[in-house]
Amino acid sequence: MPDAVQLLDEHGTRHPSAEWDHWIADLDDAALAALYEDMVVVRRIDTEATALQRQGELALWPPLLGQEASQIGSGRALRTDDFVFSSYRENGVAYCRGVDIVDLVRVWRGITASAWNPYDVGMATPQVIIGAQTLHATGYALAIQSDGDDAVAVAYLGDGAMSEGDVSEAFVFASTFQAPVVFFCQNNQYAISEPVRVQTRVPLVDRPGGFGIPAVQVDGNDVLAVMAVTRHALDRARNGGGPMFIEAVTYRMGPHTTADDPTRYRDPGELEVWAQRDPIARLRLLLEQSGALGPELEARVAETADRVARELRAGAVAITDPPPLEVFSHVYAEPHPGLDRQRDDYARYLEGFAL
Repeated sequence: MPDAVQLLDEHGTRHPSAEWDHWIADLDDAALAALYEDMVVVRRIDTEATALQRQGELALWPPLLGQEASQIGSGRALRTDDFVFSSYRENGVAYCRGVDIVDLVRVWRGITASAWNPYDVGMATPQVIIGAQTLHATGYALAIQSDGDDAVAVAYLGDGAMSEGDVSEAFVFASTFQAPVVFFCQNNQYAISEPVRVQTRVPLVDRPGGFGIPAVQVDGNDVLAVMAVTRHALDRARNGGGPMFIEAVTYRMGPHTTADDPTRYRDPGELEVWAQRDPIARLRLLLEQSGALGPELEARVAETADRVARELRAGAVAITDPPPLEVFSHVYAEPHPGLDRQRDDYARYLEGFAL
């Protein structure tokens, strides 16, 4: 990543930057410790959810292991009135937005199609249709623009989504109307089993330029650089600068989902290389070097991670199956006669099994 913005390397060394340092000038030791805690807690959530799936409590889970800095660094840069449109892996961003821990797993438990009210947390529920959220974000950004507000819409996407037509269409509309939207691409190197080098002949960061959208590549395992670049993009959009694209170069350390076996397509040596670039380890090194990481902070972070994991497990196991006809609820905002007929038909079908 020779051209990627990097402020903190894998050795915990802080690299000053005249261009980017002022965007994170407010990050004192306490703020850095908070980012460290966020990443540790989010990794623990991910580990616990993966275990719940393996134990039959969840049908599926999309791990984010290795991508904590990309999600926490960008998620903590947002204002409360900004609005997020994500794919299915941004559980770290959802944590930053204040989504209830148990709500993170309701969809994967198979009991709901939408686990939280988007307007309560400023984040739409995850989009499984690859790339569709970029159009949703662009449309929302156009509404912000129409209202004369200075909030920003943020679309999270992966490297695989860059091959979808929806993303190109979103770029066209966002650029044409100079919509206040930030496209945050987590390039985790694989679209399921397809490596990014097969998906594109040019770096992903070079693509948006053809649509007239400025882009920047950042070390996605560097939480400081991610926050600096995201703050810049948000500020630019708030002040009428239009859309911007961020490519956060990171790595998916685990499987695409718990239904995937990455050992079938990934070189173990590649995994070892990226393990040395761990986003949590490098921030920990920085905190150790500054003397900010002592026994008290370590104990607090460990206790918080343990508590959140307990809450997630207890809440997930306690989820009960909804009544069968609940599947028809909350599909449309207004009454819909077609849906009413389907509900009645299904009710009569279920009655046929009554003793």
